[in-house]
Order: sequence, then structure tokens, then C-alpha cells
Amino acid sequence: MPKQILVIGLGQLGMSVAESLFQKGVEVLALDKNKELVDKAASLGIEAVQMDVTNDLELSKIISKQINIAICTIGEESKDSSIICTALMRQSGVSHIVSRSCNDIHERILKLVGAHLVVNPEKEFGRRLSTKLVYSKVASEMPLGNDLNITEINLPDKFIGRCLLDLSLPKKYEITVIAVRNTETNEITLPDPQKTLMREDNLIVISRAEAISKIMKVY
Repeated sequence: MPKQILVIGLGQLGMSVAESLFQKGVEVLALDKNKELVDKAASLGIEAVQMDVTNDLELSKIISKQINIAICTIGEESKDSSIICTALMRQSGVSHIVSRSCNDIHERILKLVGAHLVVNPEKEFGRRLSTKLVYSKVASEMPLGNDLNITEINLPDKFIGRCLLDLSLPKKYEITVIAVRNTETNEITLPDPQKTLMREDNLIVISRAEAISKIMKVY
């Protein structure tokens, strides 16, 4: 588990990330220039400090060897601040920096100044929502990068009573089953190639995006 995670920016995304990490038992340090947001985070039990994260002297005092992951969630309203903050964190030696981008150009700049991972929550949500609307049999989806996704799909009727070995999904549909979730018990198990699939089984697969559209034709 990380020693301490630094969350910069306590807007809706930053507050959600900080609170979720804190609830998972991670030591979180949150920063924002807005006192009301800092006070709100502190009321949740999160260590929070009011400061200007584009001030290199102030930021260098905050960043310690205990912090090995930093997340900059500053949004559309302060793109310049997010770029400066990302560069300062890289300069301070943070080993893994995650920064939020607002568009493709912003993403390229964040990578150039030192972000190890750049995320665009709005873009990702739009993509996942469109997938859910078009493919009603997709229960959930998580991008891995390089056009790879982990997707949970409802079991097609044609697959019920058959086994994975018989279905030959990697060959026919270019998907690999990595787990099976029983929707009645919510139990997740490793796939057994010879076990008969039941109606309540969801398949958790890894594949490229186009493979999902291919298997959706089975329904």
C-alpha cells in the first residue's frame, strides 16, 4: 500500500478521490487554495492544507519522502495551474504523478512536464456511457490503455449450458475470459474451462474495444 497519497484540488473529483482513498485506509494529504473545501475535507477526517499549489516553495515543504503518489485533479478552470503543479511535483521527485486533463493538447503538455499517467474523467465517462447505451448486455467496463478494456458482460443465451473450452472465445471473438461473476451471490471466481456456464454467470473479459461489438452480435 502507498505510504501516503497527495491529492491536489478538492473539487468534486478531488474530494471524491480523497474520500474514497481515506475510506480504504490510505493516508491522504489533500491540498487546495479554497478554505471552505479544505475545511470540508478536514471534517471527513482527511488531513487537508490550504495553499497555492503553484508556489514551488510551499509545495516543496509539503512533499516528503512519505509521498510516493500524487494526484492532481485541478480541472478546466485552471489548466495552467495543473501544468505548473505537475511540473513542480516531478521536480520534487514524486515517483508517480497522475494528472487530470481537459483535452488532447492539455494531455500532451501534462505528459511533457512530467505526468506519468493522464486521465480525462469526462471523456472516459462519455465513452463508458455510450457503450452502456449501445450494448445493453455490458454490465461494466474499465479501460486499461493501448485500446484494451476489461469488460463484464451478461452471458448470452446461446452460451448457457456450455463451457469455455467448447466456446473457444479467444479464437472466435478475440476475447479472453479472466473471471466469472455469479450475479446471485456476487462471487467472483477464476474461469474453469470445463465448467458448465449458468444463466446467472457474467463473464469478465479482457479484449480490444472492437471485440465487444463482435460478441454483441451473439445476443
